[in-house]
Amino acid sequence: MPETPLPRLFVDMPLTNSGEITLNRDQSHYLVNVMRRPAESQLFLLNGHDGEWQATILDANKKACRIQLDQQTRIQSPEPDVWLLFAPLKKDRTDFVVEKATELGVSRIIPVLTARTQTTRVNVDRLQATAREAAEQSQRLSIPEVTEPLAIKDIHTAWPHGRTLIYLDETGAGRPLAATLEAIIETPLAFVTGPEGGFAAGELDALDKLPFSVAADLGPRILRAETAVTAALAIRQGIADLKEHIASSPSSA
Repeated sequence: MPETPLPRLFVDMPLTNSGEITLNRDQSHYLVNVMRRPAESQLFLLNGHDGEWQATILDANKKACRIQLDQQTRIQSPEPDVWLLFAPLKKDRTDFVVEKATELGVSRIIPVLTARTQTTRVNVDRLQATAREAAEQSQRLSIPEVTEPLAIKDIHTAWPHGRTLIYLDETGAGRPLAATLEAIIETPLAFVTGPEGGFAAGELDALDKLPFSVAADLGPRILRAETAVTAALAIRQGIADLKEHIASSPSSA
């Protein structure tokens, strides 16, 4: 039988090449009572800054679990500078979007309130926990930040210079997404996706007038909102991976 993978846990403390750490009460409870890890068992620890560390549980105390850092197994490496702005959906589908965005490398997740948004109540703490769990499961070295909701009319305020906003236009007005990404894949990007029923006409007009925006199209079919998010991010990752592979191959030297 294949070996069971070691569990992974993000912690809010520095990880250095020597020493012992003590988890807080919540993380101790999670590790000991939920994950049922006994003393002398191993796991991977991460904090989003110091890479991945293999560690050993010294004392499986459910209130203050002590852990010995053994060795660094991966150094912290740069991750894609990609944001996702999405219209919140019903609870489970919003969780799905956050989970898949995390797995596909998004660095910031911003709920956006539109005219047709299905819900305006967004539990940011719960979504941040969903992102944490997805990062642990997908073996990411960092957790994307989930921000407070933003009204779509306010996107232009304090938008960072040099970041392109790609809005998915279900009317077919934009170029195919793959073609749109080809020239800008290595620059800071953001995607904005609409709710079920799509953006209102006035919202599309407003997005089109933003100096940092570009329209893109995902093809002839009408996609559910969460499908559109996953498809767009998967296309971006596929193009980025292909370009990296070509650049690193001996024939490109």
